[in-house]
Amino acid sequence: MTFTGAIGAAAMLPLRAIINASVALGIHPNVLTLIGVLINVWAAYYLAVDRFIMAGVIMIVANIFDFIDGKVAHITGTQSQFGAFWDSTLDRFSDLALFTGLIWLYAELGRNGYVLIATLALIFSIMTSYARARAESLIEKCKVGFMERPERIVLFMIGAFTDRMAGVLWVILVLAIITVSNRIHYTYLVLNNKPMPEGWFARFFFWRDERATIPYDIWVIVILAFVWLVPPDWISDPTATGMGLLGFLR
Repeated sequence: MTFTGAIGAAAMLPLRAIINASVALGIHPNVLTLIGVLINVWAAYYLAVDRFIMAGVIMIVANIFDFIDGKVAHITGTQSQFGAFWDSTLDRFSDLALFTGLIWLYAELGRNGYVLIATLALIFSIMTSYARARAESLIEKCKVGFMERPERIVLFMIGAFTDRMAGVLWVILVLAIITVSNRIHYTYLVLNNKPMPEGWFARFFFWRDERATIPYDIWVIVILAFVWLVPPDWISDPTATGMGLLGFLR
């Protein structure tokens, strides 16, 4: 088992109890989805006022609801096309809220450069989801690219708890651009019956591996190394200063 797989398995232990409680209480999955997005809006407020730790705690709670809604729907037999549409639509509102909180904070701090970075990260994050949805109206499946919503949310929480949100935004922006490009390219290849790229470069940058695999773990390690090792001063982090973990290791 990979280390991301082990983390996922460990996280499922308390989540099963919450799922069972939701089923026992008869809470409809669509209600769980709505609760999740409302709590994420609350988290966005704390991002906007530079209280990252509190925002991180609230994001954990919000995304418990976001995770369990589909599980509850499966167990209770309440899965529906509308439920899938509802979940996907409200996910976009959650994304918009969190990014807007950061944009507000950076605007208040007078950091126009990071207002732009956060805005671009928001645009390409939304385009990541749109590109897949539009592609899958033309082809059977377009699940390529690394930076999907679960990765964004986990990175947001890591940035909040460790005060490394600037590094997180750079990661989200760059990998979201690559993911959108992957999905455009992949759809073009499938529609034109062309072969998929091969080789190590394609393996890592034309992303088709599942989560909890060795290549996925390698990407996670590289991302965390960038977020935690790059000194905040090097990227002009608006909320953190100093040499960070790299300075500590020296």
